[in-house]
Amino acid sequence: MEIEQDFPMIVFDNQCYLCVKFAKFVDFFARGKMKMVGHYSEEGKNIREKILDESALDMFWFIDGKRAHGGRSALLPVIKTIFSDKLKKFPTSGINEQCSQDCKSVKAVFVRSTSLISNSKIIKINDEDLI
Repeated sequence: MEIEQDFPMIVFDNQCYLCVKFAKFVDFFARGKMKMVGHYSEEGKNIREKILDESALDMFWFIDGKRAHGGRSALLPVIKTIFSDKLKKFPTSGINEQCSQDCKSVKAVFVRSTSLISNSKIIKINDEDLI
């Protein structure tokens, strides 16, 4: 699978209720400017193997083709992309929910919010990773 033409993209935990809600929120405001990929989809697994590292499942990722921004470091690039007028549009296919965890509780909201703030990582992407 060639990943190169699919940037920018958000890779998120599609088995977590709060993460899916966050992805839907971002997708709504981005109006198709970012491809949305679940961590546990086939494409998400391929991206984790080729681009991301062992911390991939700890946070959501914004991937722009040159770098993968994870967690807190992804917030600014996501906001910049939402307000950019120079990007192509991806067809919106909806975001599949596969919530298999108890993530609708107050504790889960606190844990996920804390995780977003405390986790941050940037990975430089090599051209050979994209093929």
